[in-house]
Amino acid sequence: MNRVVVTGIGAITPVGNDIETMWANLIAGKHGIGPITRFDIAAYKASLAAEVKDFDPLDYMERNEVRRLDLYAQYAIAAATQAVKDSGIEGAVEPARFATCFGSGIGGMVTFETEVEKLLTGGPRKVSSLFIPMMIPNLAAGNIAIKFNARGSCTAVITACATGTDAIGSAFRAIKHGYADAAIAGGSEAVVTPMGVSGFSNMTALTSSNNPDAASLPFDKRRAGFVIGEGAGVIILEAYEHALSRGAKIYAEITGYGSTCDAHHITAPTPGGETSARAISEAYKESGCPDGVVYINAHGTGTPLNDAAETKAIKNAFSGRDNTLLVSSTKSMTGHMLGAAGAVEGIISLLTLSKGEVPPTIGLLEPDPECDLDYIPLKARKVTPDLAMSVSLGFGGHNACIAFKNANLT
Repeated sequence: MNRVVVTGIGAITPVGNDIETMWANLIAGKHGIGPITRFDIAAYKASLAAEVKDFDPLDYMERNEVRRLDLYAQYAIAAATQAVKDSGIEGAVEPARFATCFGSGIGGMVTFETEVEKLLTGGPRKVSSLFIPMMIPNLAAGNIAIKFNARGSCTAVITACATGTDAIGSAFRAIKHGYADAAIAGGSEAVVTPMGVSGFSNMTALTSSNNPDAASLPFDKRRAGFVIGEGAGVIILEAYEHALSRGAKIYAEITGYGSTCDAHHITAPTPGGETSARAISEAYKESGCPDGVVYINAHGTGTPLNDAAETKAIKNAFSGRDNTLLVSSTKSMTGHMLGAAGAVEGIISLLTLSKGEVPPTIGLLEPDPECDLDYIPLKARKVTPDLAMSVSLGFGGHNACIAFKNANLT
């Protein structure tokens, strides 16, 4: 079995379009939530979103590429470009041993809505010949592989809001078991659109708050739904010996991955969180069940059912160890980035190891008695965890968890 390490990271987020800016804002407790700017929100129940700001795809690709990529894929290419550059992996790995595992919960929603409008107003001949390759959710992975000549396995994971975590976990297993030497893994999403907001809002998943400072409220008893977000996160995974042989910078070691399904309901979690607890336990056990402080970047959406069930799941997975757990939800600042959430939150989790600081859950002023763990309320905390974990839960009952340790280079 190969040890697996992280040698590069990249992100496009509502709180910054690079790792340094994102991290600084998270530690400072600055959120990226505001009124939706992409369309007229007068008729919508939900008026807020965590939008990506000041993103210029031309910083990462040629103009003709931009025209052929949906916004979700543009975010993906941008984050992948950052991560590949950060890792120095390009040209340093055999293409046939370079894998891609990247997903999106929904795919090209912007393209879908644009082309449906063309069909309705101008007829079928007006629909773009690029409609399908711009819309389908595997083409972010395909375009990433093309751009970086990654000729190993190229797969697209689609597990709703667990997508980014499952993509990283799948890449971890591929390298651990010897099917690849390195992989580009992560997730992206761009559904701050009329259909995206309408759909999530009409199923009562989104908050109707119009106050950006009190909208995304994980674990707070005032919570009333999530704030829709967007962006992308990418991690470069590499076999430890391969990274060592080329003198690569190593952020952390991925030590565990758990994946389960509630098999309970299309959107609601199991009330007791039993199966999500098993995903967490699997990642913890694969990591060797280390003693010491464990940081968990919780799914923590700010919906009434999720936060209570997730709290039970965490307590179940770490029975008797509640006092060694630090838990926070950075969705309080980024909103819920859907298929990108797990990838970005995985990056945030591993950075706590190297930075020695844990980001807060902002807005947590009225704790829910059912949510009684240490959620790092309001302010970041200076502490270096012994293990950092990221939990993601998705519609369809998908549960996923990845775990990181500081890499022991001896």
